[in-house]
Amino acid sequence: MLVFRRILGSAAAVAALAVPCTAVPVGAAPALAAGAHAGTAPACTRHVAGQASMDAAKPGDVVCLDTAVKAKRLKITKGGTPGKPLTYSGAGQQVGGIDIDADNVIVDGYTLDKPSAPGIEIHGNNVTVRNNTVTSPHGGDGDGLRFFGDNITIAHNTISKTDNSTGAHADCMQTFATDDQAVASRHLLVDGNRCEQVDNMCLIGEGPNSEAGDGSGVGVSEDWTFSNNYCQTKEASQTLMIDDVQHLTVTGNTWVAGPDHAIGLQNHSTDAHVKDNKLDPSIKCEVGIDKSSKKGYEGPAPRCDP
Repeated sequence: MLVFRRILGSAAAVAALAVPCTAVPVGAAPALAAGAHAGTAPACTRHVAGQASMDAAKPGDVVCLDTAVKAKRLKITKGGTPGKPLTYSGAGQQVGGIDIDADNVIVDGYTLDKPSAPGIEIHGNNVTVRNNTVTSPHGGDGDGLRFFGDNITIAHNTISKTDNSTGAHADCMQTFATDDQAVASRHLLVDGNRCEQVDNMCLIGEGPNSEAGDGSGVGVSEDWTFSNNYCQTKEASQTLMIDDVQHLTVTGNTWVAGPDHAIGLQNHSTDAHVKDNKLDPSIKCEVGIDKSSKKGYEGPAPRCDP
């Protein structure tokens, strides 16, 4: 079984729902992944001059920056309420990265070209990140997006050109629960995203009892859905790697050529359901699984180790 390590810690993976996959030739990427859409920017209700004036926003507002912050990271530290989240609307505006450290937030429609990695980082609950474009993140471990928290939705984003060449393990998306980031993640939806020209994995998820031995042991990572995504992995052995995440559903995704197998499930990643994914014929094994993860598994017969 394969365990990949980050520059700051270790890495892991994702799993799945029932029924055999369909092997299909996958050449040029389709314009949009199944379920994806270009999106429409929500109408602004509050215009702010820059980072300093964002704190004036109130629950339910749609915040738009009137001052370009192209070279700077957008730091979101104020959220709304569960019924009235604060929406930060980019409408294609370019920023140098996005850090979310707030609950009850929607971040919609920003462009990140060569941001410092991770391009987008989420720390919070009830957070939605949608319709953003992240291209060529650099530095650190080279990840496109990292997330930590409960009730997170990652939808209709395009993340491309993550680069391992500096010694990084540059994933499209990643989470972990180590002593310095002691946050398990529950109730996650990753839907309709595109991971294009990704050197490492499309999603690597590590729970608090990670097999790599650096987990915090606090909480449970569970109830994840990974659906309708387009995944192009160039160098990793698997597209999704899941370590200590329970109740995972993987359905409707497209795996293109590159990895030895599409999904790795290890270290008590139980009750995974895998269904209706499309594999390039070059990928001979859809699901690799260890003995500890077989309980409750539904899906194609596992044909390899994780």
